[in-house]
Amino acid sequence: MLSRNGKNNSNGEFDWRDSVIDAAILGGLAGLAAAGSAQFVMNNPVLSFVTGLLAFTTDFLIVLAVKRGLREKDNRVPS
Repeated sequence: MLSRNGKNNSNGEFDWRDSVIDAAILGGLAGLAAAGSAQFVMNNPVLSFVTGLLAFTTDFLIVLAVKRGLREKDNRVPS
């Protein structure tokens, strides 16, 4: 887990399970860092939560997009 590149399952399909777990971990780190920083600067729990949620969502989607694009291509011939 926590690899930069996505991977395929044994049947050649994209491995969504590991990619979603990796994206959630990295998004969680980004969200907590952003929320903590915002709370320190603004001292407003609601704005800090929204800031953390936006950071989590953005990072989660970016990591999934990168992992989906960085994987081995399936060169098997369909039967």
